[in-house]
Amino acid sequence: MLEIRDLHVSVHGTPVLKGIDLHVAPGETFILFGPNGSGKTTLLLSLMGFSGYEVTRGEIIFKGEDITHAPMHERARLGLGMSFQRPPTIHGLATGKLVELCSRGREVDVPALARRVHFDQFLARDVNAGFSGGELKRSELLQLMAQRPDLLLFDEPESGVDLENMALVGKTVRHLLDGMPDNCNASLRQRAKCRSTSGLIITHTGHILEYVNAHRGQVMYNGKLCCEARPREILDHIALHGYQECLRCLASDMFGKIAEAPLS
Repeated sequence: MLEIRDLHVSVHGTPVLKGIDLHVAPGETFILFGPNGSGKTTLLLSLMGFSGYEVTRGEIIFKGEDITHAPMHERARLGLGMSFQRPPTIHGLATGKLVELCSRGREVDVPALARRVHFDQFLARDVNAGFSGGELKRSELLQLMAQRPDLLLFDEPESGVDLENMALVGKTVRHLLDGMPDNCNASLRQRAKCRSTSGLIITHTGHILEYVNAHRGQVMYNGKLCCEARPREILDHIALHGYQECLRCLASDMFGKIAEAPLS
């Protein structure tokens, strides 16, 4: 589904991502941990093609196509979708109209979708205007429900969400990730094998793991990836040792590569 090869990204001339190699298989959910300022959001915004995020080296391959320098709308049409941690307010555009636009030409029952995330009373309001943290997340999820992307990018889905909204957000994220092809008639037992939707999720707290079956995870620190393992194991390790242990692991790995390099 997604393959990132030696990706280097600079923001306003400052290097942020420093050689990212990452792949996400069809139907797989990948969790990305890391402290603030480590480059996690930069990675997602680079995948979506936001301006100001300059790819200086490397490639982004999505569904077999090189999208490294493709415009944002082409990436969305190919099947990339993102839920933002801090989505913008759009005055003059009703939320219901935006959800219709997200459907990519398919007929969707917007009020019915909105009721599933308790959002039907907000459809006439301007996008994100005066929304609370939980309402922002439900608005983002509603747009993704209409879009039905093949790869879902979630930037801190738990951020700013209270306990009551967390259950709804978590279950909706799981529902989105459990999407299957229309021609798949798998039983519940075979459902995981038939899953076609992939996910890349950034999380600090790990609360989303109470609702989502994640397959692999890694830690991002100072623009680099390290410590690949099962997401639960990573979360438990961070809870016990903090991210400083990951920094030592990364430094040790870099030292090993230097030691193995041939002398010139």
